[in-house]
Amino acid sequence: MKARIFADENKKWWTLAAVAVGLFMIMLDNTIVNVALPSIERSLHMSISSLEWIVTAYALTFAALLITGGKLGDLYGRRKMFTAGLVIFTLASLACGLAPSAGILIAARAVQGVGAAVMSPATLSIITATFPPKERGQAIGIWAGVSALALAIGPLVGGLEAPHQPCHVGPFNELRGGKPDEVRHACGA
Repeated sequence: MKARIFADENKKWWTLAAVAVGLFMIMLDNTIVNVALPSIERSLHMSISSLEWIVTAYALTFAALLITGGKLGDLYGRRKMFTAGLVIFTLASLACGLAPSAGILIAARAVQGVGAAVMSPATLSIITATFPPKERGQAIGIWAGVSALALAIGPLVGGLEAPHQPCHVGPFNELRGGKPDEVRHACGA
């Protein structure tokens, strides 16, 4: 059974799963932070303009570098750029979750946008290179569905958890494997 799951003919579906998880993280982070802003404001005693920069720093770097991320994928390889973007995004998520001040949180959000801009174009590019034309539509449909799902549930997840989190862990969700009490302690609560 195990050999069948990991057979060569299923390799492309495992690839789709991997890039879909990366895309899910990017899209979830687009919306989950918006709902967590009041909690972040209380935790870091931030001004309204600083709160605006939490959202803007991510969106601006993501949008400005998206085409560059695609070109880097063409030059250095899709897989390398996907992996690099994933590492940058994940480390920036960690920095966001542990940020002791507004300035560090905003800078970490900008770096998250860079990681997302490098990773995002690689996801679709990897799918089109991996799947034959006959299956490509199905794979792209799954890819788009994952994106839409993440955008839709981001506010729900942020709304459910924000009242229970005394610190700014919205961008930290991708890394939170531990218990909420451990996260609270790590954030200094």
